[in-house]
Amino acid sequence: MNRNKLQTLARLRLAEAKVLLDRSQYSGAYYLSGYVVECALKACIAKETKEFDFPDLRTVRDSYIHDLEKLVKTSELKVELDRKADNDPDFAYNWSIAIQWSEASRYEIYDEEKAKAMYEAIADVNHGVLQWIEQYW
Repeated sequence: MNRNKLQTLARLRLAEAKVLLDRSQYSGAYYLSGYVVECALKACIAKETKEFDFPDLRTVRDSYIHDLEKLVKTSELKVELDRKADNDPDFAYNWSIAIQWSEASRYEIYDEEKAKAMYEAIADVNHGVLQWIEQYW
């Protein structure tokens, strides 16, 4: 998988989450919204991968996970994330919602309120998580 495909998948998952949200399929919308962040962070990691360099084993292991906090660290965006959150309370709030997602979310049932909050935290064009990540991918 390459960076361009991960970027495409992030945008596609966002569109799919919106379709599900609009059709009252809240659990699916919540789950796919989280994958938007995962794909976007993995695109950031891919950007830092140098052609012909043998990857560090730890970085490889930390890239093949579904943990958003670990992916932020692996993408080396933790300092930037903290800075953004300190300077933008709306972004900080959105990140606090997005970070609740996990791969295990697929086994949960979410109501309209939770699904909309997750989608909006990620899709917000001014303070959203995806909008912030796109600066680095």
